[in-house]
Amino acid sequence: MRKGICVAGNLVVDITYPIERWPRQSELTTITEGITRSVGGAVCNVVTDLARMDKSLPLSALGVIGQDAEGDFILEQLGKYRNVDLSLLGRKGATSFTAVMSDNRTKARTFFQYRGANALFDESFIDWEKIDAELLHVGYILLLDALDQEDAEYGTKMARLLAEARRRGLKTSIDVVTETGDRFRTLVPPALRYTDYCVINELEAQQITGVPLRDESEKLYPENMKEALERMKELGVSTWAVIHCPEGGYGLDEENRYVSLSSLRLPEGYIKGTVGAGDAFCAGVLYGAQKRWALPESIRLGTCAAAASLSEPGASEGVGTAEEVLKLWDRFG
Repeated sequence: MRKGICVAGNLVVDITYPIERWPRQSELTTITEGITRSVGGAVCNVVTDLARMDKSLPLSALGVIGQDAEGDFILEQLGKYRNVDLSLLGRKGATSFTAVMSDNRTKARTFFQYRGANALFDESFIDWEKIDAELLHVGYILLLDALDQEDAEYGTKMARLLAEARRRGLKTSIDVVTETGDRFRTLVPPALRYTDYCVINELEAQQITGVPLRDESEKLYPENMKEALERMKELGVSTWAVIHCPEGGYGLDEENRYVSLSSLRLPEGYIKGTVGAGDAFCAGVLYGAQKRWALPESIRLGTCAAAASLSEPGASEGVGTAEEVLKLWDRFG
């Protein structure tokens, strides 16, 4: 009997450089003390959050890391969790990394991403017979170059992979990276036809569905959430369509019942960092799905997991067990 969750896709090493200030073109700036290195990306963040929420939950990581020190670092960090199977990870080329320039004065961050081994990941790196999970979560569409390629039958290689997962009895889940441009309309809908759980933010949902959810002045349109979720279901999402944003979590369940939960009212000074909050929300929802919870309870856990993530600078350090995370609802809900 299948059990647990396999998280596939992006594995990244984030290297953060504190700088005195962001320079103008051709100017010099100084990197100060405090360079840090951490793991990131959909696989590292989501699988770590899930492992911290439940040490007994069977988990596996699937993707490609480089044959280099950064790849070793990812194995070292994920290897801290005994319930995470790393045997499905392939190694080739150079590990994907992100150079993060963090302005000491304004706290603004600028990201320079090297695609590396993530760009190579496709179905050829998957041994389906070794995946014993109940649910396959893949992230992020638009950042996995080989899977974003066109497929004559399924539309994209990602859609083909998800269709094969379903054929083999797995439930499927996807996440998308936020970017500007028109690639959403061509790369995401094919995948949604073979998706059971879709958990994305409001900007991604707006790009995919065309339903306005936030304008250029940052104003949110919560009254349009249900329409966007319905459109996601029309595009193919079979079970849960979920949208998260700083203001709350919204969803349509398997019976198309609408769910709307506000975010927690966090006190001033609580937020130490925003890296990985969206992945923590996603992990909470997937945990609820795997445990056969109803969608409102799953979105509640996702909301609390995101808030827990915000309590520490890193993506997952603030995330505790599911029981500990849910206590935030009583404190700040």
